[in-house]
Amino acid sequence: MEAKLRLSIKKDGEHVYGDGRQALLLAVDKLGSLNKAAASLEMSYRAAWGKIKVSEERLGFKLLESKIGGVGGGGASLTHDARDLITKYSHFRSNATRQVEREFRAVFKS
Repeated sequence: MEAKLRLSIKKDGEHVYGDGRQALLLAVDKLGSLNKAAASLEMSYRAAWGKIKVSEERLGFKLLESKIGGVGGGGASLTHDARDLITKYSHFRSNATRQVEREFRAVFKS
């Protein structure tokens, strides 16, 4: 047996950020495009864009900088605030996972 941790950051009871948004931002960073990131996560562009916009509104800062298409095509890149959020969430998740695993082993001794 193992414990599975699902984290969610909320503000005023509304979802702001979690593993899914983290994966989406990391995919944008890797692929340079929200459209490509959404496709890689088997999500529509519209759904991905909506999730990013909701998070930006609730967090109070932009997560993505968009580049309009042209000869080289458009794309997206992470803002400094998005990179900071990714780092903080990764640290938070890692610490929370370690604590949950420690507690799980203590309670469900094998």
